[in-house]
Amino acid sequence: MCLSLTGCGFKLRGTNSIPAEFQTIQLQGVSQYDPLYRAVKTKLHNHKVTVTEPEDPALPILKLVKDNLERRLLSLFATGQVAEYELVYTVTYVLIMPDATDGEIFEFDIVREYQDDPNAVLAKSRELDLVMKEMRNQAADKIIRQLANHSSQNPQQ
Repeated sequence: MCLSLTGCGFKLRGTNSIPAEFQTIQLQGVSQYDPLYRAVKTKLHNHKVTVTEPEDPALPILKLVKDNLERRLLSLFATGQVAEYELVYTVTYVLIMPDATDGEIFEFDIVREYQDDPNAVLAKSRELDLVMKEMRNQAADKIIRQLANHSSQNPQQ
């Protein structure tokens, strides 16, 4: 069973190894205090990737372009107050390789449902903060997975 799993390319989640070309990377974002920027930087450090700030033309650049949260109404209470939202967290980033003039643009969505209760505004506000933190961490994990798979998708580099 182990041979068949490894033979088909199966990997446990979280075991992505970052290719050598990304062991040192420049990370750019809107701000170094941006929550997504901090989450991605932490994940890169956890994968033993050296993150540099100054511009070095010999290093790849991971540029966090935009992250946006959109709330869509899903259902209402009988009183007309919102009962449930769909949260759509959209992340756009660009990966610029040292030899390339243009970067590859990546965009993805993370979708969650969120139940609202107008009678517990403070508790629901705290819950929304926790859900957003979880969505950012999930986005950072997805960026790391896409970096790990980048060289296998682009054999010319």
